[in-house]
Amino acid sequence: MDNVTYACQGEIAIATIDNPPVNALSLGVRAGLMDAIERAGADPGVKALVIIGGGKTFVAGADINDFGKPYAEPSLYTIIDALAACAKPVVAAIHGMALGGGLELALACHWRIAAPGAKIGQPEVKLGLMPGGHGTQWWLRLAGPEAALEVATSGNPVGVEAAHKMGMVDKLADGDLLAGALEFARQLAAEGRGKRDIDALSAGLKNVDSQLFADFRKKNERKWRGLLAPQKIVDCLEASCHLTFQQGAALEKAAFQECERSPQSRALIHLFFAEREAAKVAGLSPTIKAAPVASAGVIGAGTMGSGIAMALANAGIAVTLLDLSEAAVSRGMEAIRKNYATSVARGSLSPAAADKTQALITASSSYADLAAADLIIEAVFEDMAVKEEVFRQLDAVAKPGAILGTNTSTLDIDRIAAATARPESVIGMHFFSPANVMKLLEIVRGAKTSDTVIATTMATARKLGKIAVLAGNAEGFIGNRILGAYGDQADFLLDEGALPWQIDRVLQDFGFAMGLYAMRDMAGLDVIWRIRQQQAAKRLPGERYSPIADRICEQGWFGQKSGRGYYRYEGRAATPDPEIEALIEAASAQLGITRKPIADEEALMRILCAMVNEGARILDEGVAQRASDIDVVYAYGYGFPAYRGGPMFWAEQYGLDKIYEAVCAYQRAHGDWWRPSALLAAAAKGKKRWPD
Repeated sequence: MDNVTYACQGEIAIATIDNPPVNALSLGVRAGLMDAIERAGADPGVKALVIIGGGKTFVAGADINDFGKPYAEPSLYTIIDALAACAKPVVAAIHGMALGGGLELALACHWRIAAPGAKIGQPEVKLGLMPGGHGTQWWLRLAGPEAALEVATSGNPVGVEAAHKMGMVDKLADGDLLAGALEFARQLAAEGRGKRDIDALSAGLKNVDSQLFADFRKKNERKWRGLLAPQKIVDCLEASCHLTFQQGAALEKAAFQECERSPQSRALIHLFFAEREAAKVAGLSPTIKAAPVASAGVIGAGTMGSGIAMALANAGIAVTLLDLSEAAVSRGMEAIRKNYATSVARGSLSPAAADKTQALITASSSYADLAAADLIIEAVFEDMAVKEEVFRQLDAVAKPGAILGTNTSTLDIDRIAAATARPESVIGMHFFSPANVMKLLEIVRGAKTSDTVIATTMATARKLGKIAVLAGNAEGFIGNRILGAYGDQADFLLDEGALPWQIDRVLQDFGFAMGLYAMRDMAGLDVIWRIRQQQAAKRLPGERYSPIADRICEQGWFGQKSGRGYYRYEGRAATPDPEIEALIEAASAQLGITRKPIADEEALMRILCAMVNEGARILDEGVAQRASDIDVVYAYGYGFPAYRGGPMFWAEQYGLDKIYEAVCAYQRAHGDWWRPSALLAAAAKGKKRWPD
C-alpha cells in the first residue's frame, strides 16, 4: 500500500495518493485506494473520507505501462463499485489534473472540491478509446448532453472554474485544498449528505431532443471521417438519455471494450509511445545538458520565418525577426499582428496575453542585432548559395556558443555548416507550415553537430510545444525524402492513366487529411519546381521522370496563389480542370505510354508501398533512428492518418511479407526504381517486424 497513505484528522479519514510524477492509477494505487475505502467504511470513528493526490496533481489517468495488458484486481471498476457502496460521504480533492481514469475516480467519489487552476478531462478519444468507467454517465447527468458531447469527443481538458459552473465540481477551494476538503467533508457528514440521487439527476434526460445528437454528428462529420471512438461516444450518450445510470454504464463499458479491441486504438497507442521514444537520442551521453535558450533570432520575415518567430515568442523566448528588406520585415510583423488578433477574436488568447507575447518580437534589418541571441534560425529562400551567404554573415556576428539553425527542407546541412568556422554549432530545424501551429519539428544533425547542440535543440523543441524527431543529413531528411518517393509514384500513375483528383480521393478515402496534388497546390508549385530544377543534374541517364508537373508550371499555374495548378480555384475551393486532363494526356502520348484505367486499390498500394520501401531504406541508412520515428513524422507532419499509426506501423499490420511481395512485383513490372530495400527484404523473411 506504499502508493496510498492513510491517516485520520478527527473523524475524517484521508487517503493520499503518492505515485509520482502524475499519480497514475497503477495496481499499487488501486490496491491502496481499495484498502482506504474499506478501512474508512469499517471504522465507526470515521464519518467521511477525503481522497487527495500528493505532489503536483490528483490523478492524470491510467498507468501507461498497463496499456494492452489484462486487467488486474482491484480494477478501477471494483473501486468505483466500492465507492458507490460506501455509506459515508467521500470527497475527491482535485488539484493539477484529473484526467481519464483519474477523473472517473473523482466522479465516483460522492463530492468534489477543486483548487483554482486545476483541470479535468477525458482524453481517451485521443488514443482511439472512450471513457469506460462511468465517465459519460456522470457528465451527461451532472453537466448535460452538450457538455458531455464536447468534452468526451474532443479529449480537451476543462478548467475547474468552468467545470464548477457545469456542476461537475461542487466546490472551489479558497486557500489550502486539504483544509477546504476536510471542512467540506465535516459539513457533509454533519448534514447526513452521502451519495447523490442518480434517478433524480437522470429524470430530465428523457426530454432531450435527439436532433441535438444528429446536429453534433453532422458538425463533426468531416473531422471524424473514418474514426470509431467519437462515433461510439455520441451513440452511447444519445442512448443513455433513455437508460438508467447502470444501464448506460453497461452500454459505455461494452463500447469502450469495442474501441479497446480496435486496430485504431492499437495504432494511436503506438503513436503515443512513439512520440515519447522520438524524444530520446540514441548514443547521446546522459551527462550532456541542454543549454538555456532565452533569446533568439529568425532570419527571413516571410510566412515561415514569421511563424517560427511566433512559435518562439509563444514559448516566452524573446525574438528578433530579421530581413534585409524593410518592406519584408513590415509585412512579416503585420502578418504576426493579424495572427494574434485572430486568436483574440476566436477567444483562444486574451488581449493582454496577445500583447505580452507580441511584445517579445522585435523587427530588424541588421545582422548586428543578432549578436546576443542564444539561437538563430535561418528561414530564407530554399537555395544553397543564399543560405551559405546567410551563414557566413551569421558566423561573423553570432556570439560563441550560439546555435545556428537552418530551416531547410532538403538541402545538405554539412555544406551549409561549412560556410562557417563553427560547424559544430550548426543544426537543421525543419519547421512545418504554419510553424506556429504545426507540431512536428524535424531536427537534422550534421556530421560535426555537437551533442550539446543536439540536446539543446531537442529541449527547445519541447519548450515550443513541438514533437521533435532527430534525422540524419540526407537529401529530404525523413519526411520529404519519403514524400519524393511516393510523389514520384503518384506522378507515374498520372502518366499511365490516373488523374490528380482520383489520386487525391484515394488518399483521402484512406484517411489522409489532404490529397497529394491539393497539398502541392497549397504549398505552391513554383517552390517544388525550383527544387526539381536544382536536382535535375543528379538525374541518371534513362531514369524515369514525369514531365507533368513541369508542364503545369511552364503555363504559369502555380497552385492556389495563381488560381490554377492541378486544380482550378475560386478562393480555396478546388475543382477538376479539363485543361489539366488534356495536358496529362498529351504528356503520356509524348512519353509513348498508352493510358489505361488505374484501379483505386492499385493506386493506393503503389503509393503506400513506395512510402514503406523508402522508409525502410531511410531506416537502414540510419537517417531515422527507429521505424516509429518515421511514423511520428508522417502522422504529425504529412497528414498520414494517425488512426493507422504511420506508414511503418501500418506496414507491419498489413504484413511486411505482403509489402515485400508487392514491391518485387512492381520491380518486375516497372523497373529497378522499385528495387526492394534490403531491410524490407530481411524483415519480411524474418520476424516480420522492423528492428527495435
